[in-house]
Amino acid sequence: MEKKTFEDLTEEQVSFQLILHSGNARSKLLQSLKRFRESQEEEAFQLMKEAEDDLRNAHDIHFQMIQQEASGEVTKFSLLLMHAEDHFMSTMTIKELVGELLPLFQSFKQ
Repeated sequence: MEKKTFEDLTEEQVSFQLILHSGNARSKLLQSLKRFRESQEEEAFQLMKEAEDDLRNAHDIHFQMIQQEASGEVTKFSLLLMHAEDHFMSTMTIKELVGELLPLFQSFKQ
């Protein structure tokens, strides 16, 4: 898969891409818990995997932003960027939590 760059995007578009991928991941993570509760374990773990793919896209954007700033390009601060970063980081936390909960719940079922 070709690595996506955001060089031609505005700062607002970059923020929205970060929100988009993080939001998709968050939705899939929460759906994963619901599917597990409904005894659809295989689908629950598949949604986890899909969420990880979405988060990888968000992480790539985040990492590119860090690289740009480290190379001297100052990122313009905005409320939208702050929201995007918050969205990304909270989704990363949810991913870690769901990643621990599903195997734990699975062991309780056995």
